[in-house]
Amino acid sequence: MNVSASPHTPAGDARTSGTAKVGALMVALLAASFAFQLNASMLSPALATMATELDTTATKISFTQTAFFTAAALFSLFLPRLGDLIGRRKVLTGMMALMAVGCVIAALATNVGTLAVGRVIQGASGPTIPLALIMLRVQVPDPKKYGVLLGIVTAVNGGIAGVDSFAGGWLAEHHGFASIFWVMTGFAALAALCVHFLAPESRADERPRMDWPGVVLLVVSVGALLIAFNEAGKLADANWALTAILLVVAAVAFWAFWRAETRSAHPLVTTHLLKRRATWSILLSTMLTMTGVFAIMNGLLPGFAQDTSVGLSLGAEGATWWTLTPYALAGLAMGPLSGRLAASVGYGRILRIGLVLTAATTVLALITLQTDSRGLLLAVSILLGVTYAGTVNIMLNGLGILLSPHENPGFLPGLNAGCFNLGAGLSFVVLYAAMDAVAPSGATSVGGYSAGVVAGLVLIVAALFASMLIPKPVDAEATG
Repeated sequence: MNVSASPHTPAGDARTSGTAKVGALMVALLAASFAFQLNASMLSPALATMATELDTTATKISFTQTAFFTAAALFSLFLPRLGDLIGRRKVLTGMMALMAVGCVIAALATNVGTLAVGRVIQGASGPTIPLALIMLRVQVPDPKKYGVLLGIVTAVNGGIAGVDSFAGGWLAEHHGFASIFWVMTGFAALAALCVHFLAPESRADERPRMDWPGVVLLVVSVGALLIAFNEAGKLADANWALTAILLVVAAVAFWAFWRAETRSAHPLVTTHLLKRRATWSILLSTMLTMTGVFAIMNGLLPGFAQDTSVGLSLGAEGATWWTLTPYALAGLAMGPLSGRLAASVGYGRILRIGLVLTAATTVLALITLQTDSRGLLLAVSILLGVTYAGTVNIMLNGLGILLSPHENPGFLPGLNAGCFNLGAGLSFVVLYAAMDAVAPSGATSVGGYSAGVVAGLVLIVAALFASMLIPKPVDAEATG
């Protein structure tokens, strides 16, 4: 919102007031982003401890992680739109409160079922980043300033400099897994208070009734697709009949969703918006990018670093220091800079530069696999942090906000958030399938790791070509 001086208020005071409001909003949005990121990453090093304390298997514990990310993707499909209609501050505050409730349930869990319920409720925080960016866009019309602040908020989504993972491991080791959820509860409650008291309310100009039948059909379609991908990710252990049934359910539900939207007086998403190049080009680019990159940085490279037969034998903690921590730090440092550059140079141009450099870094990763060099592994982790986490990820999130239509601001960010989650799940299916196709049965090999990275490289190049179709968000880029 523009702040102008009134006849009785000095211009400097008006600018100071506007700056104070944006500062308070940033505190609220960063608190929400930190709280969400803790839910997404703090448990990673504690999964073995959770399995032991709950007297269950690692597979069942991993199911609770899948439940969280699936729920996060499904809530992302409609909560941004609900925020358009009833108030974004109200919805984001509610999301933080629900996340706190889910944390409490998970902290008190004595079995996997209760833990899974808590994680699903925590998944209500899924659209935190897109909703935060919409709220920021309403308050900061200046393209250059918005670009910097967008980069700061979104960079948190790449990890909190690795501190979140290490803190989770330390808490689990010394105080049990429940202590992690109590820490999450505190951050979620604090975030809810910050959003409620510091963030201004905003809504869309047009506010029809919420299309709940459309929401149900879309959630069923995307949910079935996500579960099918997760099942396929088990590869040799997958229930392929169940996967096929889920894919059919996803297709039928989407067909029903499309027909319902064409007939609804107040559709969740009008079909002409889905047909826009600004819609499908950004969704396709996000899906291809995430499928290509995610499992490389979150699976293959850390796995190679820990591998005692063909890798670097660094152990779990050492692998984190050499891969995930430098990756997260580089992303945090690069995010504000890439956001600022995008406002001047162009979001699409910075996205394509980031994808080209991400592809080049992926080639360097292939060389790293052949040389067993810790220095090269560190370089690849830092460069992927700069090129993907600090550049491409920022641009894809930003374009999802900036290309969304004025009459339905929450629809494209929600779908884009769903594509981030779909791509992440599909990445482990595709890249690990390529790896297993080359590696000996039940073993690992340099050739297997390389095959997975090559599959990722092909998808990153495909994302580069798809990104060339994304239109320019003219209003979000500086003209001078």
